[in-house]
Amino acid sequence: MDRTFDDFIDEATAVSVDGWNFSWLDGRATEQRPSWGFQRQQARRLATAGAALDIQTGGGEVLAEAEKFPPTLVATESWPPNIAKATRLLHPRGAVVVADPDEPPLPFGDEAFDLVTSRHPATIWWTEIARVLEPGGTYFAQHVGPASVFELVEYFLGPQPEARLGRDPERESADARAAGLEILDRRTERLRVEFHDIGAVVYFLRKVIWMVPGFTVEQYRDRLRELHEQIANDGPFVAYSARTLFEARKPN
Repeated sequence: MDRTFDDFIDEATAVSVDGWNFSWLDGRATEQRPSWGFQRQQARRLATAGAALDIQTGGGEVLAEAEKFPPTLVATESWPPNIAKATRLLHPRGAVVVADPDEPPLPFGDEAFDLVTSRHPATIWWTEIARVLEPGGTYFAQHVGPASVFELVEYFLGPQPEARLGRDPERESADARAAGLEILDRRTERLRVEFHDIGAVVYFLRKVIWMVPGFTVEQYRDRLRELHEQIANDGPFVAYSARTLFEARKPN
């Protein structure tokens, strides 16, 4: 029996959105992966680090994929459900999760780490990253790029010309240099995203809360129903995410 609009909505609103694992979307949405393989490269760097910090770790799922942790590993996170999840996942392996509001200052001493990593940080405080890195230390991260998935954002919010200017890699690079860091590598890719049912859209917007701030099904029910019908008639809703790889070094 074909599933109705309400079936999809009820299922997507009932499922937990804690953590940073998107496996619920398997078979319901797809996203191309960046060519550089961030998780694999992060794991390789962790294996040779002495003291590492992972900023805005989410539920710790990405960090936990690393086979070898450095002798000192700390992760920060601001959202209480994620803090609890990351602690359960990472603490048995000797890592410490610190509750941090994602605002300066980072709760660590100067030159405390030789490696700082982050995957999809919502905010980037370059002066703090530079402060906690020891001379010769590295910042390695995958940032969300400009106008990421804005086809979906603007479907609900209308044109967002000013927001499209945010997360500009050139501006981020300039800010990193102003904080005293050297850019070793920077690459941006745009990647195809497909949403195959309206439940996937609802789940995504519930989980990635900054896409459509304050999103609720009730507020956008009419637009959701229209999109449900569009997907049913025309196939998956297509958008494009943007990802930027950053590697920066604090000079000796």
